[in-house]
Amino acid sequence: MGIFISKPHPTPVNAPISSNPTRKGLLKASWARWQGSVRPVDVDRGSGLNKNFGFLKNFECKYEIVDEVWRGNFSYTCRAQCKKGKFKGLDVAVKIIPKAKMTTAIAISDVRREVKILRALTGHHNTVEFHEAYEDHTNVYVVMELCEGGALLDRILSRGGKYTEDDAKAVLIQILNVVAFCHLQGVVHLDLKLEDEDPQLKVIDFRLSDYVKPDEMSNAIAGTPYYMAPEVLHGSHNNEADVWSIGVISYILLCGSRPFWARTLSGIFEAVLKADLSFDEPSWTSVSSEAKDFVKRLLNKDPRKRMSAAQALCHSWIKNSHDIKFPLDILVLKLMRVYMRSSPLRKAALWTLMRNSTDAMKDSRVHDLLVQFNALQFRWMNFEEFCAAALNVHQLMALDQWEQQARCAYELFEKDGNRAIMIEELAYELGLGPSIPAPAVLNDFIRHTYGKLSFAG
Repeated sequence: MGIFISKPHPTPVNAPISSNPTRKGLLKASWARWQGSVRPVDVDRGSGLNKNFGFLKNFECKYEIVDEVWRGNFSYTCRAQCKKGKFKGLDVAVKIIPKAKMTTAIAISDVRREVKILRALTGHHNTVEFHEAYEDHTNVYVVMELCEGGALLDRILSRGGKYTEDDAKAVLIQILNVVAFCHLQGVVHLDLKLEDEDPQLKVIDFRLSDYVKPDEMSNAIAGTPYYMAPEVLHGSHNNEADVWSIGVISYILLCGSRPFWARTLSGIFEAVLKADLSFDEPSWTSVSSEAKDFVKRLLNKDPRKRMSAAQALCHSWIKNSHDIKFPLDILVLKLMRVYMRSSPLRKAALWTLMRNSTDAMKDSRVHDLLVQFNALQFRWMNFEEFCAAALNVHQLMALDQWEQQARCAYELFEKDGNRAIMIEELAYELGLGPSIPAPAVLNDFIRHTYGKLSFAG
């Protein structure tokens, strides 16, 4: 069965949202950008655009077009056959991008970036294989592996059914693996479309993908409407947006319908921004609580509280029934960077939270991550400190038992029972000693009239 998650849609313009729009204005701006009526003002529409990409020449000498398989506003894709070389006789997919459509500097840059990303990511078993890129005076030709599939979403909705939990897991494990891989390379996909050649799914389209540094945000509005994360509509997102899309895919696989839906595009945006996630449909009654928790932790509207793709592979619903090789998590690298810049108080608080962690942390792959960090000159960091550094406080706050864990950490700071923490105790926990004044950062948390830190503080 061929699978891809959504059919191609018209190309949205990757223009930034105006600063601090109202929700109504935000919806109008998002809708306008999706329709293509809002154009960047800092692009060159003149005839001096450089449309020479430096790709191979003489496409027709090596490939013969067989038929067209898809057409969009900006490009079209054909089936072709290789006439010579190591792929002789092989059917391939050729994405053809007319240079006449490249009317802006941004459009030209998008084509360069797409080919660069395809070339960089090829070789992963869940990404479409890139062969080569050609150009002539008229077109750019991107030659790729041919993936022949059907629309997964259409299949599910048309049959009025859903996947079993085991079948859904098999699909999601492949999606999560390839997205974790992309994120580790610094690539945010933004418009996941998946297709397979039995038995493997394939990510087939990187047209809207971009390189985003771990500590930077993108302001591009891109993607398929009912898969777009709230922060994408707000115009400030990172790789967490892909995880939201996987959450939408998970929801559809498990119940056969979309989590946020309306009859109009603006209505879909409004639902994504405002509607609460619901498991009230009858189709959810037979779904396990673990599966619901999995979906809930992907579809958190606060991107900081969302699981990463690698973390989702570690979720009990997934890992308890499959033998999975866990990928390195880009989120750990982000958290380590934050930890290295943290105040002594934050570091001490993370350490005390670690004292309440379960043995699951020690049984997981984090020790392997610690070994890999040796190459990054963190040899002085022991295992316990690494675990503390890798804690995501925002994700902890999304859990039901967050306040209980925080209170346990607070009580570990306390020395004399149920009372507020004295500043001297904090100084002691930070290893400052009685003769060394507490760091200035503590002043932000201490009531000067009492010299104490409450639980709320």
